Amino acid sequence: MTLGEVLTAARNSGRGIEDWLAPAEPEIWAALGEAAGAEGLDHATYAQLAVADFSNRAPEEDWATMMSRIRNAQDPGQACLLSMITWRLANGNGKCGHSH
Repeated sequence: MTLGEVLTAARNSGRGIEDWLAPAEPEIWAALGEAAGAEGLDHATYAQLAVADFSNRAPEEDWATMMSRIRNAQDPGQACLLSMITWRLANGNGKCGHSH
């Protein structure tokens, strides 16, 4: 699977995010809901923004960490999206704090 295919799968996973994220990671689901609500967004839109923000702003170290997580994941798209969502939650909605 190429990186482009993984990113496409992550974007597509955002559409049905509640089906897999809410039962698998309830704490992250709750944090996602709070962050999305604070921005006036729904869960799926926040997830789509997480993909865009990570793609545009994440430093190399975070990309390497994500790639390690998805390498052996059963569903690389979900693993990728979860990594991107947790990154955005931890980094102030895409502001990574690194100088670029």
